[in-house]
Amino acid sequence: MDLEALADFNLVAAQGGFSRAARFADRSKATLSRRVSELEQALGVRLIERGTHTLRLTEEGHALHSRTEGLLAELAEAGEAIALGASVPRGRLRVSSPIVFAHVALGRIGARFALAYPDVQLEIVADDRLVDPVEDGFDLVIRINPVSDEHLVGRNVLYDERLIVAAPSFTRLGSHEPGASEARVRAVVLSAMTPSRTWRMRASDGSTQVLTPQPALRLSSLLMVRDAALAGAGVALLPKLLVADDVAAGSLVLWGVEDAPAVEIWALQSSRRLVGAKVRAFLDVLEQSFPGKAYRPLTLVGLTLNAEAGGDAPDSGTSRSAL
Repeated sequence: MDLEALADFNLVAAQGGFSRAARFADRSKATLSRRVSELEQALGVRLIERGTHTLRLTEEGHALHSRTEGLLAELAEAGEAIALGASVPRGRLRVSSPIVFAHVALGRIGARFALAYPDVQLEIVADDRLVDPVEDGFDLVIRINPVSDEHLVGRNVLYDERLIVAAPSFTRLGSHEPGASEARVRAVVLSAMTPSRTWRMRASDGSTQVLTPQPALRLSSLLMVRDAALAGAGVALLPKLLVADDVAAGSLVLWGVEDAPAVEIWALQSSRRLVGAKVRAFLDVLEQSFPGKAYRPLTLVGLTLNAEAGGDAPDSGTSRSAL
């Protein structure tokens, strides 16, 4: 079997069409079509049903794609490691990340990586979709509290927690009674928040309080929620990594920390691929950027935030297989 033709077939199958595959790989559509036809002739089976505007894999095409795409990726990475030297990161590296994490952390981390490894062409894509690392062509994906998935392996690089914050002017409106066990508060929330949700807050003295948010504003992104909270529209529940600098600067006042398990941030890749030098190097830079898996240690408004950013959270850094 012609491995180059097989690789072209898998490229077309992964991208869902000849045109998309040609754009993705900067290849000729006609060449890809010819190579797939040659593979079909060599195997004596139809692998792709071609329509005017659609393309679908035949049963034989599905079987061939599922059984060979991981193997080809491993062969390519093994060849790259041998040709370039296993200890020398080179080539293209694509990383997908949720928008907030990319906005807050990955610009500086990406710059640090690019300066340290000039032979790697790093691309970071900020996207809240749960992309597929193989089908969407990413070497690494950053996930928040990922569910267990046998097709993904990686490292837990950061613990975070959610803070309940408001603008300084808002805290003087009397809508929040610190000594009460429950309180209703005017809030800025995500559009997707369930109407009946409450916030259980842990204060600096160790006491807990239940807050019932009364949405004054519903917004579709955490970045928008932060901006509205800064403008005094209401109390907000936001990731520490997003608002830590605002609290430190006094732009937001910390009411307390959400009394909930630590938020885990993982860097994951397909379990069907070898861990190349460039991936390992990027993971190392990520981990070095968060000593103790914390965004930063803070002492804010009399409340000391644990340097582990998760209090007594267990170290689950290898539960999804270490890279």
